[in-house]
Amino acid sequence: MYTTGKSGGMDRRVFLQTAGVAAAAFTFGTTRRVRAASANDKLGIGVIGCGGRGNNHLDGWNWLKSQGDNLEIVAVCDVYRPRMQKTAEKFSAKGYMDHRELLADPRVDIVSIATPDHLHAPQTIDAVRAGKGVYCEKPITHWRQFELLKKMRDEVKKSKCAFLLGTQGMSDGAWHEMKKLVKEGLIGQPIHAECGYFRVGDWGERGMPIDDPNAKPGTDLNWEAFLGDSPQRAFDVSRFFRWRMYEDYAGGPVTDLFPHSFTPVADILGVGTPSMVVATGGKFRYEEREIPDTFNMLIDYPEKCTAAVLGTQGNDFVAEGQRGAPGRIPVIRGWDGSLMIDRKTNKIAFVPTEGSGKKTQFFDIEYGEDFGAHLRNLVQCHRQGRQDSFSPIDLAFSVQTALIMGMLALREQTAAKYDAVKQQIVL
Repeated sequence: MYTTGKSGGMDRRVFLQTAGVAAAAFTFGTTRRVRAASANDKLGIGVIGCGGRGNNHLDGWNWLKSQGDNLEIVAVCDVYRPRMQKTAEKFSAKGYMDHRELLADPRVDIVSIATPDHLHAPQTIDAVRAGKGVYCEKPITHWRQFELLKKMRDEVKKSKCAFLLGTQGMSDGAWHEMKKLVKEGLIGQPIHAECGYFRVGDWGERGMPIDDPNAKPGTDLNWEAFLGDSPQRAFDVSRFFRWRMYEDYAGGPVTDLFPHSFTPVADILGVGTPSMVVATGGKFRYEEREIPDTFNMLIDYPEKCTAAVLGTQGNDFVAEGQRGAPGRIPVIRGWDGSLMIDRKTNKIAFVPTEGSGKKTQFFDIEYGEDFGAHLRNLVQCHRQGRQDSFSPIDLAFSVQTALIMGMLALREQTAAKYDAVKQQIVL
């Protein structure tokens, strides 16, 4: 039993075609009262993690500022000093090597967390305890951190702080419209959905460069802070710079990629935690890594519907016949019909089931995916004291629970079940 791109410009069409053991979190003083900032207040932004994704966040926040949003990048943090200093100079920000020092900076109102998977939850907990709004990269936790996932959910909700998971596809109006149509009963009782993620690239040996092959732990590299609650290991330059290759810090497609494709599906279906998950896959192409490159899972829900999530990092051809389109377009099936994106019209298509008495319909999509709009959604929630962001904590929790169950099911070669009363994953 386990109780455990630059922002702003990517529209939905570009997205569709290009697109255990848990340790307690660090404590950070006492919980502060959350202040809802007015539109006239300048918000200070702090970014934790100055790698590739962290710099994407910084570019996004900079873009919002250029569009007139009243905010300023004031602080950055990284456990590797050369990376932190370079980023701090680039964005004229204060640099820190300890995220708790950044959170103590009174100028910081909102933080972006772009660190390795296993550090997301402790840093988010520290942030909301400090009264900060949080943009947290996906996955919300590492696959072995189910107990910490529950704690993170509870701490975010208790704090009343704004929270947004980094599944920027949730800014896409297509998924908002599909959710509305399902809620209105167009497809009848939801019964089945499918989605996935396909691309070529391991994001390990070839995808994550080693900044300095001679780097060593010390005053310029805090190895202990990097390890967090992961297994204690001697320093290894590959583990530090290419952490996505290793199961101590990452999970492969199921946690790195599936949050993007599956989060909209779970939201559209309106489901909570699963009843059972099974999974297949493994290392079928990239032997230099510890984590799977191919992953397929079936998720059953108490609401009597199933979601199929499929993917590999060994091939980028998707069912629609397009290359370079990693996100397989969701299909949502109900008793009365199905919803999907029609590529020819670039509209949402409703296809009725035989005997339903309904007709084929098409629905316009008002706006596409936009990373800048995703960030702005967090700003708006923070200013208004709201927690109903595009990708809120309850949705992030239910999605991550399913993904953790999938990873554990594959590792143990069995079905993972969820005890909703005890909030436990049972293998």
